[in-house]
Amino acid sequence: MKYKNLTIKQWSVEDRPREKMLSKGIESLSDAEIITILIGSGTKNLSALELAKNLLHLAGNNLGELGKLKIEEICSINGIGEAKAINIMAALELGRRRKFGDPLKKVQINSSYDVFKIFQPKLGDLAHEEFWILLMNRSNRVIDTICISKGGTTGTVIDTKIILNKALVKLANSLIICHNHPSGNTKPSLADKNITQKIKVAAQTMDISLLDHIIIADNTFFSFADEGILSD
Repeated sequence: MKYKNLTIKQWSVEDRPREKMLSKGIESLSDAEIITILIGSGTKNLSALELAKNLLHLAGNNLGELGKLKIEEICSINGIGEAKAINIMAALELGRRRKFGDPLKKVQINSSYDVFKIFQPKLGDLAHEEFWILLMNRSNRVIDTICISKGGTTGTVIDTKIILNKALVKLANSLIICHNHPSGNTKPSLADKNITQKIKVAAQTMDISLLDHIIIADNTFFSFADEGILSD
């Protein structure tokens, strides 16, 4: 007997992702099942769940890697067109923005990991470098986070005058600088060390303290302050 591929509507109710979410909560869904909801429908030969599993396989079954895929890479999965790919990319971006939203401005910075939690959702998946500053008041509470520059895969231009201007306008008492390494290597380069010292000295002339420089690569980070080289 030849068995045909069942559509999601032919599954038992408790196995359908939408119904499962309503009855058991979204936490009960696997990554593939959540993506299935975003995809919506499958093809003649593949269910939406199978498409979701194929997409996850393309990303090495890793949501971080999935977030790095471009729309044409997602569309390379047979059965996922531009509309479905846009839904998936929009959901991933919304997740990043949720972690990077306004409530972060209320956070008090007590460690380098606190800074990492703020910037990793924004910088961890990028294929290019971005340089950001985190401005704080006397209580080390975040006033603002500002992108200073965006560059290529190996570097970005950093203007110390722009950094100081942003800090002065916000009346910041201290700042932390942060950028990412798309290569995945968190080790600071000589240029990273030089710009850190340059910004530190320039900030001191305005009675602003540079507390740390964080380098993010995927899900790891390097802290100049933790490593004791902030003054090198």
